[in-house]
Amino acid sequence: NDAKGGDLPPRKECAPAWREPLLGALPNIETAILVGGYAQKWHLGKGAKKTLTETVTDWRDFTPAFFPTPHPSWRNTGWLKKNPWFETDLLPVLKRRVRKLLG
Repeated sequence: NDAKGGDLPPRKECAPAWREPLLGALPNIETAILVGGYAQKWHLGKGAKKTLTETVTDWRDFTPAFFPTPHPSWRNTGWLKKNPWFETDLLPVLKRRVRKLLG
């Protein structure tokens, strides 16, 4: 964790060591849930907005391939209260998408 108790970025050797081989073994991924800002920046590149909130707010721009979300953490309770649309708008669409893909 950083000085404020937040997540540190993934270590630079992690992606080449496990991420790329894993994704290479899973060629038919139709939807990825991008949990947190680091994942969003990695997958969306320049498409990611300045902040996690901006990226998640614009979630419709990235679906169905990607669903940007905050971390499901007690630290994000305040974020969820300030952004009720996340649970009322985004989550039902994400749940339907997962059901469709697993169906």
